[in-house]
Amino acid sequence: MTARTRSSFTLSDAGREFWRHPSPWALALSFSGALTARIIVGDWQVTDVMVPAFLILTFPLTEWGIHVGILHWRPRSAGRFTLDPLLARKHREHHRDPRKIELIFIPRQTLRWLIPAAVVVPLLVSSRLGLGLTTVVTLTGIGLVYEWTHYLIHTDYKPKTSAYRAIWRNHRRHHFKNEHYWFTITTTGTADRLLSTYPDQSTVPTSRTAKNLHGVTR
Repeated sequence: MTARTRSSFTLSDAGREFWRHPSPWALALSFSGALTARIIVGDWQVTDVMVPAFLILTFPLTEWGIHVGILHWRPRSAGRFTLDPLLARKHREHHRDPRKIELIFIPRQTLRWLIPAAVVVPLLVSSRLGLGLTTVVTLTGIGLVYEWTHYLIHTDYKPKTSAYRAIWRNHRRHHFKNEHYWFTITTTGTADRLLSTYPDQSTVPTSRTAKNLHGVTR
């Protein structure tokens, strides 16, 4: 893309590209199906408010934990075997080339088990069908918001609001300043502040491994 094209990149342009990829469709269809089923089932109770509120409020911590513990997993050897999960490998590729669109989204291989798990597990563990469906709606909705936010940050769309500018700046610091900080993506100054990974950027050195996590070349 030319500099002129990048500067004129709109939200509509971003949206058209977003829906060309499988994970937004998988999440959106799961969300729509669960929402339709939830409305049909009825049986609304106070827990149908409490559970979504809890999941949304704690998502910054969940997001932080996944980012640190899974996506930034350092390959480990166990005898002849190397423990290096797909998500960690794909995330290292994402850090090497943050502008490559395909690497921004949840990998297809992960979607094959993640979507079924997000549907089946809540239905199995919930005390009633309605609450299980409420949980599925919330989880898939959160997933869709995460995918859109992460994708948009890596496009040429420029922030128009202070709230989005803060999120945009937070994640770009993680990629281009130092990969050991600023782990939240859909929020800023939440879990990072609580878990001491939200420093004053002026005090943080520029990392040599931000594009080569752990110094691992593959």
